[in-house]
Amino acid sequence: MKQLKYIFARLNRQKKQRVRYRTFLYSYSLLLAVALIFISSCKDFLTEDLKGEFSTDTFYKNESQAIQAINGVYNAISFTSSNNDIWVFGDVASDDAVKGGNAGDQTEITYIDEFTTDASNGIILNYWQFAYEAIARSNNVIANVPSVTMDEGRKSWIIGEAKFIRAYTYFNLVNIYGKVPLKLLPQITQEAIHVPLSEVSAIYEQIETDLSDAVVVLPDSYTTDNTGRVTKGAALAMLGKVCLYQHKWSEAIDYFHQMESLKIYGLLENYADNFKMDYENSKESIFEIQHLSAQNPGEGSGLNQWFAPATEGGYYFNAPTQDLVDAFEEGSGGEVDPRLDASIGRDGQPWLNGELFSIDWSPTGFLTKKHQQPLSEVPASLKGDGGLNYIYLRYADVLLMKAEAFNEISNADSAKANLNKVRQRARASFNGIPPADLLADITTNDQNLLKTAIYNERRVELAQEFHRYFDLMRWGKTVAESALGSDFNYDTKRYFPLPQAEIDENQAIN
Repeated sequence: MKQLKYIFARLNRQKKQRVRYRTFLYSYSLLLAVALIFISSCKDFLTEDLKGEFSTDTFYKNESQAIQAINGVYNAISFTSSNNDIWVFGDVASDDAVKGGNAGDQTEITYIDEFTTDASNGIILNYWQFAYEAIARSNNVIANVPSVTMDEGRKSWIIGEAKFIRAYTYFNLVNIYGKVPLKLLPQITQEAIHVPLSEVSAIYEQIETDLSDAVVVLPDSYTTDNTGRVTKGAALAMLGKVCLYQHKWSEAIDYFHQMESLKIYGLLENYADNFKMDYENSKESIFEIQHLSAQNPGEGSGLNQWFAPATEGGYYFNAPTQDLVDAFEEGSGGEVDPRLDASIGRDGQPWLNGELFSIDWSPTGFLTKKHQQPLSEVPASLKGDGGLNYIYLRYADVLLMKAEAFNEISNADSAKANLNKVRQRARASFNGIPPADLLADITTNDQNLLKTAIYNERRVELAQEFHRYFDLMRWGKTVAESALGSDFNYDTKRYFPLPQAEIDENQAIN
């Protein structure tokens, strides 16, 4: 098990509190070994700058404390990846999945699934709170670590890691909510707490600035003890993704090429290995969020329990749709793309524990296989405490983004070359000799046909990895409305509402 996972566990043993982010809720969360400091909300009460019990006078005094602080930032994003609903936005809001579970359970997820949610939705608030906690911790590191007397190289890395995580978090926020408050300073003054909404373009500009800063200082790789920390390759790949979302095609390609020039990343031979404990932090993984089970308090992934069938102590949420299953290719003899059964449980096919999947386990007849572990690794009684990491960004994703960008600038040959690398790996993952017509190379030079092929390849390659909704939104009105049906209006439903609690308490939001 990687050292960084154990660091996270130690942090939680020292202090683990569910942060209720409110405008006057001050979290001077350096920390990890230090406490989160809560200041209650009262609009007429605070008239001076906030002061915490643990200020910079008592913390950020040495290298050890600086490392503790950045570990606290990683600790914060471990919550947002697995326990705080990014899957609801990425999968359930898309055409790839429905809420699943019992019909009356977690109705707030149903409202998101149906695009009928309002600002009082608990899921909307929950993700917001944890995202801004990660940002608050990042801001504390960025503001305070520069003055720490320590190894200058390590100092630069820590600041780069914090800037990457701040950029990653704002990237998710801007794609879920649109305009959000761009908070870049520790929340110890009224001006830092009450921040107005920024335009989407301004948020993207800050994301690019943070990532560009991170690229300069982050190392290509770390020693084994620090596996899981953000690297230069992750920052370059994230910059490429951010540019892709803004249709800056040539810039995206350039960043992806810079990442590849590091000669660190590649595709695993077997597609399914990406989602197994034995292959965590592999050569295909570019940015992976760490988890560790069997800790007290827990530091494991909750996705096991959210997605598993009831027979294993799970809630069977995020149930894949028939439409997603139908997107996987089928050969002339009925053979299927091997990524289907690596990604989705379906009737009569082997499940994680060797038994056959039953259609009765899910309201759609399907469950996601990714993010789950067999009972030999996580028994039913501990299902919500998984040790499997969440891979946010992997090399296959980069190849498909490159293919998309090359196609947009009318370079069909380069687009096909990247697209077909992904398809060839999938074909090689077939158990036996695949038929010639299954996952054959794409040969068309027609830009629109190639675009359709790339879009579908992203859907099946990244199925149930929480990217689909965001892809649909960035592809635009026609694609999104076609996928999500007549009830979805891109112009009015693309972004989810800001939490009412933030609207009420942030005095700078009009």
